[in-house]
Amino acid sequence: MLVSTPKAVRLIHTRRIVAAWYQLGQDKDFPEPGVGLPFDLTAPHETIDARDPAFKDVLRAGAVEGHVLVKNVKKALPLKKPRMLSVFGFSAKAPDHNNYLFGPLTAWGFGVESANQTNFFVGFLGGEDKFSGIAINGTILSGGGSGGTSQSLFSAPFDAIKQQAWEDDTALFWDLVSDNPAVNTASDACLVIVNAWASEGYDRPGTRDDYTDGLIINVARQCNNTIVVIHNAGVRLVDGWVEHPNVTAVIFAHLPGEHSGAALANILYGRANPSGKLPYTVAKNESDYGALHSPSLPEGRFVHFPQSNFSEGVLVDYRHFDAANITPRYAFGFGLSYTSFGYADLQITKATGTNASTAEFPAGEVREGGPTDLWDVLATVTATVANTGGVDGAEVAQLYVGLPDAGRGEGAAAVPVRQLRGFDKPFVRAGQSAEVRFALTRRDLSTWDVGAQKWRLPRGKFTVSVGGSSRDLPLVGELVLP
Repeated sequence: MLVSTPKAVRLIHTRRIVAAWYQLGQDKDFPEPGVGLPFDLTAPHETIDARDPAFKDVLRAGAVEGHVLVKNVKKALPLKKPRMLSVFGFSAKAPDHNNYLFGPLTAWGFGVESANQTNFFVGFLGGEDKFSGIAINGTILSGGGSGGTSQSLFSAPFDAIKQQAWEDDTALFWDLVSDNPAVNTASDACLVIVNAWASEGYDRPGTRDDYTDGLIINVARQCNNTIVVIHNAGVRLVDGWVEHPNVTAVIFAHLPGEHSGAALANILYGRANPSGKLPYTVAKNESDYGALHSPSLPEGRFVHFPQSNFSEGVLVDYRHFDAANITPRYAFGFGLSYTSFGYADLQITKATGTNASTAEFPAGEVREGGPTDLWDVLATVTATVANTGGVDGAEVAQLYVGLPDAGRGEGAAAVPVRQLRGFDKPFVRAGQSAEVRFALTRRDLSTWDVGAQKWRLPRGKFTVSVGGSSRDLPLVGELVLP
């Protein structure tokens, strides 16, 4: 077994960077440096407007698809010209300023207009003060720090909802600052729009917060049709209130960008049918995440040399929940629609020919990404997705594969029960169906052999499953490699 020295590792990293440089042709006719923002935007400089109106539809569609509907009971959504609507929550309105200020530490430069700025900079610079997990001063369109964005214009949720109420002649009431607002009990629906903020520079303090949970409960106990919208940077737990009988709908809106309000209004009023799926598992309790919920800290023997041993191996997110047999609140890949879908006709076909070798190790030429035959297709999986409801919509069909030794081993050596190996998203008219097709490559079916330092193709029975989430897989079949 070859043992890499630090020098050898650096050489490999350098080779990968330089290979990409040549692959993208950056060694030929590349623009001179200097393209980008000047250091001081207040100084005279050439203004280059890089916005393209043609991209508006793409940005709006992306914002819509980033919203994930996880609860919708009592026909709460979509809204149908309500007579009276009440809006609450600190993430509904635009922040009070979006204005450039020159300097090394500005809210505009770090994307923290909505957050507690002092709190952020203390945490970002390594302060010990406890920081907030919410942006209390307005809606969030992105994360903070280097992940922050600076908008020239954007659609805030409250602005879009107010415009729709004007068009529908809906009586609109709102309180975007109180944590225990008075609610007009004649409201046809109450929207509570909140957030779970995050930034470069420090970890989120938790997966829930008492202030937001209290706000939602205070509204729900006064309104029998409470719809919760969360702008969330990552997982946000909901078990403090999601089973309240008056909480009828929940949307994870994530970080929707400049079309935030327009996208949300399109979903709330049924102009768009939600089709987003969760890219993470929402647990019922923090403890369900196990060690993954507790970050590695500089303490003990590692106080001066922090490190994480990643003892969980590949058992991250849904793979951890499957291995520990923990029932989540909302599974990885889960998301509701205003229609319903059914799955049928699973077909698994093994490939034949010279490019379908099932040798234990790949033998192709090594190029960027590894041996070329890692990408040979060894099997094709097809299934039928039918729209069984009354609304046109899109469904994310997901393919999961369990290896022959799935569920065995412990710790870093454990093999996941199933792993996502493909997805397709057909748009299906009501009452119609569409075929989804997945190609399984050698890489999809292989595991990393530490001793051989190669991808090894195991032998035996692979479990192939297709469905709407990691825990909703109605189609199950087998692929056998002798």
